[in-house]
Amino acid sequence: MIDREPDLSVTIAGVKLRNPVIAASGTFGYGREYAGLLDIAGLGGICTKGLTLNARPGNTGTRLHETPSGLMNSIGLENPGIPAFIEKELPLLRKLGPAVIANLSGGTVDEYVQGARLLDASDVDMIELNISCPNVKAGGMSFGLDPEAAASVTRPVRRAAPNKPLMVKLSPNAPDLAAVALACIAAGANALSLVNTFKAMAIDIQKRKPVFDNISAGLSGPAIRPIALRMVWELCEAVKVPVVGIGGIASAADALEFLLAGARAVQAGSATFAHPPLMDEIIAGIRDYMKEKKFMDTSWLSIRRGE
Repeated sequence: MIDREPDLSVTIAGVKLRNPVIAASGTFGYGREYAGLLDIAGLGGICTKGLTLNARPGNTGTRLHETPSGLMNSIGLENPGIPAFIEKELPLLRKLGPAVIANLSGGTVDEYVQGARLLDASDVDMIELNISCPNVKAGGMSFGLDPEAAASVTRPVRRAAPNKPLMVKLSPNAPDLAAVALACIAAGANALSLVNTFKAMAIDIQKRKPVFDNISAGLSGPAIRPIALRMVWELCEAVKVPVVGIGGIASAADALEFLLAGARAVQAGSATFAHPPLMDEIIAGIRDYMKEKKFMDTSWLSIRRGE
């Protein structure tokens, strides 16, 4: 062990985070919901709930369903709309301290573009372009499965938001993830985040029908972590832009696996429902690991260092 504290800060597309731990979109509300449950100011960043141009009520019926080592959700991008977010939520979110990453979604390219234009003029630090949500019938994941479709959203969003770093959130359901990633980068993405949830389903055997009104839902939690880790490793081999790893992170050791695989930062989500202080513990665990290994900054974490 060493006495000097290591530097946990990371920089993603020009945005400096105090550490590589980010609250994942859809799991942390707008930050204040977790007040008193953990040190919010100590986080690296907060990804907002998925935002659309206009307010959405979300999906009907069951929205959450537990599975062994996982959680299925079909929330459906319930949110107040971007104008209301900017007016009512963003000022309070900014006061919490971490970098603010606005998760942008939409049903059409025009909705994405109009939303991006509003966010570009706002006080958010970065836009996370969500082309991978499996829980909406229009837009969402349909844009993230094909390279051409992904670029068709990323390119106009990049033009509509020239002042904000753009991170694209990728779908693990894409047949050729690397091709989608490279298309997004060519269209202007500065960073990538993955994975979003895996498309899955459940059936109520007593009612003899699917649990979710939308039939399918998104699977998250520890069950997906080894697959997500493999995808992050492969993507870090294929691209040069910063990658943020997501998927089933429930401990500091889990987070370190993604960082060792080449991710610049990580997002933690589902596990915080059961254990709200989780991200505090992840940050402390990363710090302890760096001190043990005598790593003075996070660039030494990746086993790809020097590539």
